[in-house]
Amino acid sequence: MINKSNEFTRRILNFPAIRPSETVSFSSLVTSLIQLGQTICEYKSRTSFTNKKNARNSIRLVENILIVLKEIPNGVSRFAESSILSLSEIHFIFQKFQFLLEDCTREDTRIWILAKSEVVSSQFQMLARAIAVALDVLLLEEMDVCLEVKEVVEFVRNQAVKLRFEVEVDDRRMRVNVLKILDQLEAGMVPESSDLKRVLDYLGIKRWGECNREVKFLDTEIGLEGNTMEKRDMGLLSSLMGFMIYCRGTLFEVLDNATTRQNDGGNNNGDQIIRFLNFDDLRCPITLEIMSDPVTIASGHTYDRSSILKWFRAGNSTCPKTGERLMSIDLVPNLALKLLIKQHCSMNGIPFVETGRRNRDNIKLVATSSVTTEQVMKLLASFLVGRLIAGSMEQKNKAAFEIRLLTKTSIFNRSCLVEAGATPPLLNLVTSRDSSYQENAMAALLNLAKNSTSKRILVENGGLFLIFDVLKKGLKMEARQHAAGTLFYLTSVEEYRKMIGENPQAIPSLLELLRNGADRGKKNALVTIFGLLMRPENHWRVIAAGLVPLLVNLLKSFEREDLITDSLAVLSSLCERLDGAMAVLYAGALPIIIDVLNSCNSRTAKEHCVSLLLALCINGGADAVPVLVKNSSLMGPLYSLLAEGTSKASKKASTLIRMLHQYNEKTTSGLITPVFIEDQFINVW
Repeated sequence: MINKSNEFTRRILNFPAIRPSETVSFSSLVTSLIQLGQTICEYKSRTSFTNKKNARNSIRLVENILIVLKEIPNGVSRFAESSILSLSEIHFIFQKFQFLLEDCTREDTRIWILAKSEVVSSQFQMLARAIAVALDVLLLEEMDVCLEVKEVVEFVRNQAVKLRFEVEVDDRRMRVNVLKILDQLEAGMVPESSDLKRVLDYLGIKRWGECNREVKFLDTEIGLEGNTMEKRDMGLLSSLMGFMIYCRGTLFEVLDNATTRQNDGGNNNGDQIIRFLNFDDLRCPITLEIMSDPVTIASGHTYDRSSILKWFRAGNSTCPKTGERLMSIDLVPNLALKLLIKQHCSMNGIPFVETGRRNRDNIKLVATSSVTTEQVMKLLASFLVGRLIAGSMEQKNKAAFEIRLLTKTSIFNRSCLVEAGATPPLLNLVTSRDSSYQENAMAALLNLAKNSTSKRILVENGGLFLIFDVLKKGLKMEARQHAAGTLFYLTSVEEYRKMIGENPQAIPSLLELLRNGADRGKKNALVTIFGLLMRPENHWRVIAAGLVPLLVNLLKSFEREDLITDSLAVLSSLCERLDGAMAVLYAGALPIIIDVLNSCNSRTAKEHCVSLLLALCINGGADAVPVLVKNSSLMGPLYSLLAEGTSKASKKASTLIRMLHQYNEKTTSGLITPVFIEDQFINVW
């Protein structure tokens, strides 16, 4: 009867209780109430770092009610129907008690529950009053209970009325301390470490991993708060996150064991869930692409927002999947699924593209970000760079790891750390012969390379040669893949594309990573090679290094669609030139490309296939066109893209279909010379 909500579907301090069905039997309701009450009482053994007294009093209240419930005779009383309403209300309140106690005992919400202690205590008070009202209208005479039970009910009712659920003195004092520290941080003042430790000790946060869990929770809440209209808690959430990040970066010298399993903010529970997911459920039923903004419609089915809106704007008022006519076309964001999709993309190195609406929300989040957060980042950047320069090797590694986390997603954090001078000392750490130090420094540099100023600093300080060295013989494969990713960001600058391409070890090392690296390393190598191909002089270099046959062979073994898509994009770029097209044809790529076109679910991959086939027909027509004409399975996907693809893909599919038809007409009339579109340049990317 209780809603089994979990962390993916219920926000903190939200209590989505469900009232029991009106048709529930009296005995079933009593049994369910007893089970729910016993579950609540189990929270007595869990630790509450704040609101301890309130939690104890609420559990004691439920324990006393359980005494009454267990004394109600089994079976259905002939008067029971008039009592169901009261017991149903108690069941509803019990659910809310359970949610509230769950929130107060979670291991990642301690600072937030402390900050919201006024709200929490008022919730306890409100639920106790609601219990008193429900007991007041409970007709015990209809239940054939003894006098002692009636006296217990009266006692519990009076207790629920008299109990005062207030913010405890110690909680109030510590909350004031937190607010004082936030004021100091907002003013750009470095708080005393002893003050920070006092807060964390009060909350029972003893290790880096525990502090990091608080940061991750607050980060998630900020994202969820950004989807609300009011955004009333945005400032406080942002400030508290800054507070915890500062504590994480400055107070803890040792990274505990959990750190290595959650390097870049991974979620172990979420990982377990994702392993058992059917990945087809992450795709939009309309486009078959992984959804970026999943929304649920009235039929209960979920679609990507842009595709279902296009469906509705075309005048349709039915569910595309079932054909059911919809009474409403309202869209409900599926935040739980979106979190899982983002986590799936993060675990597999797949870019997660936010929608335009989400990007506008991000702009709003920047506007509502607290001054405290900005000042915290400036203070922390200075602290971490100081550790990189003058700290022990362990402190340098810890600082590199913190920079790695801070720069992963935040433009502002990257800017602060670049301005503080993080790039040169990180380059020095890259030369370490300790694999962990090298990996953390290289990962941090990868993130900083997204900043244009950092690119220049990195190259001017001889960083390119250090990155080439890591790419070729890094101590761990992870360091090599980070080096490839760093080179990818550097290829956005024409001068650096030239320098990377001319280095004799760069392209062979990328091919080696593509051949033997993990999936994420292969992806980084692919996108870096694609970046290099933006400079025409690099085309012959990658062909001479043997990229084409390697890619064609790998296409047969790739299971991840993003790797298939990236491989096709690289081949398409090569086929824009005659030498590239001939290399692709001689590698026997045509049947593999056709097979991908027929079997791949990704529309982007299909569009790359069409671009690639068209380029091969233009630049190597005598070898390509006859093979394509003979393949009867080709026309179906081409006509599908003609109808459903992007405008660019549709035009290319149309051109390719026309070329194949013209060739077929010529051969059937006795002329076997293929027909080409002369002097026409087709951009296949």
